Amino acid sequence: MKIAILDIGSNSVRLMLWADGKSLYKKVNTTRLGEGLANTGMLSPAAIERTALAVKAFAEEGSAAGASVYAFATAAVRSAANGSAFVERVKELCALTVDVVPGSCEALLGLNGALGTSDGGIIDIGGASCEVCLRERGEIAYSVSLDVGAVRLYDRCGDSADRLLRVIQSAVLPLDCHPHGKVYAIGGTGSTLASVLLGLEEYDAEKIQDLAMPLESLERLADKLLSMTAEERRAVMEMDVRRADIIAGGALLLVNVMKKMSLTKVYASDRDNLEGYLAMRGLA
Repeated sequence: MKIAILDIGSNSVRLMLWADGKSLYKKVNTTRLGEGLANTGMLSPAAIERTALAVKAFAEEGSAAGASVYAFATAAVRSAANGSAFVERVKELCALTVDVVPGSCEALLGLNGALGTSDGGIIDIGGASCEVCLRERGEIAYSVSLDVGAVRLYDRCGDSADRLLRVIQSAVLPLDCHPHGKVYAIGGTGSTLASVLLGLEEYDAEKIQDLAMPLESLERLADKLLSMTAEERRAVMEMDVRRADIIAGGALLLVNVMKKMSLTKVYASDRDNLEGYLAMRGLA
């Protein structure tokens, strides 16, 4: 049985085709659904349309492959005043019902995707939110969804290091956990930073999986990215040029989350919400 899972995020739409107990491939289309959301509280008509069309294309690809298609949306859709307009537009275009997951559920998706049933934790730097979730002795020990992400930060602060730091330090204040197990950085920010640390010209899931990323290395990288223009970042980010404008803020957010959690390192993971949704829906 083939399953196609679509993850509709604030920055991109992702597709995973799954069969025979494994991911056959993943694809991404950066549509920036959450663009401007931090300032208006609304999804723009243009962002709704281009993202809905990307969902339609991925849904058609999944159907053409003989897969059952499922789609879920996260912070941008659940927090926007007109999030239902996006859900309705997708329904019009391809008769697909989008499951809008709450922040608490999003954190669990990431945890189950990256760790399965093992103990440990995740930090998911998304476009419009940041999820932190920890499991200890088989039980959820901590879970929070912070109202801050890489796209929101860029919309509010641009590339101003001072403004970014003020917003981020305020946003991470609610964090109150000090994990003992292995913590993974998941999602586009984490995997992109891992790729940059490795100097990859093309994304390679096998190379980034379980890569240890020390706090000092990430802090130096965040500082370096903040000192560069978006064009300069694109030159060193051939694998994901469309993330070049938001990656500096995302890196600074990850660094400050790690500091608040007293973490000296995190690990990169290619496995995330997509695998988590598959498992939590009992589709795997």
